Amino acid sequence: MKLVKLLCAAAVGCMMSAPMAISTAWAQDQIVIKFSHVVAPETPKGKGAEKFKELAEKLTAGKVKIEVYPNSQLYKDKEELEALQLGAVQMLAPSLAKFGPLGAKEFEVFDLPYIFPSKEVLQRVTKGEIGKKLFQKLESKGIVGLAYWDNGFKIMSANKPLIKPEDVKGLKMRIQSSKVLDAQMRALGALPQVMAFSEVYQALQTGVVDGTENPPSNMYTQKMHEVQKNATLTDHGYLGYAVIVNKKFWEGLPADVRGKLEEAMKEATDYANDIAQNENDVALAQMKASGKTEFHTQTKEEREAWVKALKPVHKDAEARVGKDLIEAIYKESAAAGFKM
Repeated sequence: MKLVKLLCAAAVGCMMSAPMAISTAWAQDQIVIKFSHVVAPETPKGKGAEKFKELAEKLTAGKVKIEVYPNSQLYKDKEELEALQLGAVQMLAPSLAKFGPLGAKEFEVFDLPYIFPSKEVLQRVTKGEIGKKLFQKLESKGIVGLAYWDNGFKIMSANKPLIKPEDVKGLKMRIQSSKVLDAQMRALGALPQVMAFSEVYQALQTGVVDGTENPPSNMYTQKMHEVQKNATLTDHGYLGYAVIVNKKFWEGLPADVRGKLEEAMKEATDYANDIAQNENDVALAQMKASGKTEFHTQTKEEREAWVKALKPVHKDAEARVGKDLIEAIYKESAAAGFKM
């Protein structure tokens, strides 16, 4: 049924993006872009998508209509990339971890624990040459990368205190499909469980998994704090997104329209990234106020123990994501005053 659904939608998408349709129907009719994502509208990504819709429709004077579908309304995160490649949907904002299974394994560098010692280092990567070169890896997959959107740094949660790295040992921890995230959890002695984002709440509620990792905004909007007794503010990993578009569709747009959409995306990106930290701060405060989850703030010594336990994952990932890429990020850290 999944394949039939995708193929049927793709047939419509292909007709919409055919060259003849561009030169005739699009010259007169409104262009519709379906923008699908898997998180709630009130998250940084959800608000960014709505901001892009507002700006795109305004800047194109109504020539373009953006239809935003949040909360996996169209596709789960395991399905959406295939849907984009088939033309069933035009725009997505998947987490960066999703590109590894697609064949662009270099993107899994973003999953390495403690690879970004600060937001400044992260921005040096996403806004610089490294970010551009990574997007080029997607073009052979029929995908154009438009922007990097932040969510935030992740925290670990479970139904027991996670003070020391060894406290995670034996727990079934939900992860995205990523070889690096799998290695991260195994380095802690955990049992990684790949699972769609939309299924995590129920899995935590029923005990299918014991814990997970997420930035506070995702944890709060998906109500995971209702089914997790403990969380530690590890800030061990980064969760970000890439706003991407079907390459054939994008290149087939009239140049003036594409230019306006690029302008809208730039402004929406600035907006989404500016609010991301505040959204996470507010979400964390609201979860603490609920009293349903006990949050632990690490001491310097505790953080050092987690870094020591997880740093070997960098070396193990060299063969997969590229030693040169990892070292290039280390250089950005050094340039910002951090020693890796």
